[in-house]
Amino acid sequence: MSLITPDAGLIIWSLFIFGILFFLLAKYAWKPIIASLSEREQSIEDAISLAAKTRQEMLEMKAGNEKLLAETRAERDAILKQAKEISDKIVADAKTIAQTAASQETEKARVAFEQEKNLAVASLRKEAAKLSIEIAEKVLRNQLADKSAQEKLVSDLLADVKLN
Repeated sequence: MSLITPDAGLIIWSLFIFGILFFLLAKYAWKPIIASLSEREQSIEDAISLAAKTRQEMLEMKAGNEKLLAETRAERDAILKQAKEISDKIVADAKTIAQTAASQETEKARVAFEQEKNLAVASLRKEAAKLSIEIAEKVLRNQLADKSAQEKLVSDLLADVKLN
């Protein structure tokens, strides 16, 4: 049972050694331990502060990136819209130019056709007149082959002239 209840001398020596140990620890070890604990506490606070600051910067960068992305999308959409408008304008201009050129070519062809038609009609008229004269000449020669037919034709012509 002596191990459970210590003697007074053992208690005194234990207290004396504890006091010396406490004094030595307080004199030499306590300040470095407290300093290292304070330093450790400060480094933890700095790390937490840095993490919070970094998180805030990341949130700001994310917001900035989203804003930049939205601006880029808007700019892209504007460029695509402008390109489509330019493309539509170019297509419309090309259609207008093609229609104008086609109508000019059609008009030229119509004028050329009209000229050719007029030339053909004039040529046909000349040819018809020539043929009519030849036919009339042959008919008159046949009809005026005898003298009595000639006299009758002359008298009929003179009668027509006097009436007018």
